[in-house]
Amino acid sequence: MTMLRTVALGGATLMTGLMAGLVFAYSCSVMPGLAATDDRTFVGTMQWINRRILNGWFLAAFLGAVLLIALAVVLHLSVGGRVLAWTVAALVLYLATLVITMRWNVPLNDRLDAAGPVDRIADLAAVRERFEASWARWNLARTVTNVLAFACLIGALLTRRA
Repeated sequence: MTMLRTVALGGATLMTGLMAGLVFAYSCSVMPGLAATDDRTFVGTMQWINRRILNGWFLAAFLGAVLLIALAVVLHLSVGGRVLAWTVAALVLYLATLVITMRWNVPLNDRLDAAGPVDRIADLAAVRERFEASWARWNLARTVTNVLAFACLIGALLTRRA
């Protein structure tokens, strides 16, 4: 059982770290880089990214993180202590990441996609205006919750090791 707890906690940490890195990269490089482009480039690029990110690698990390964190919590229920506290905190924070993503970022992505191909959008500036600042703000929020979840899992691993 100890080995299973370790594998679940290690896997949860890895998947959560991958997701934290992804949303952090958007906050510090993708969005600032696209902010310097024209409306057509911005809208078209975000539409393509939003379509292409829905792939097996992304979904494995995005959903695998929450499933592995939950498994780590369940496996540590009988042990209790600080490792359980760290993993519960990580689960709450990662669930907040999922809520932010599903409640705000995904609907914004869907509206951007619904605007249609960039060649057919009459007012690209308006489409961008309704998307960019809000999406970046919510991405920053989920970056914070995701990075904190990752930090909690590192805390759990270090506590376990001590």
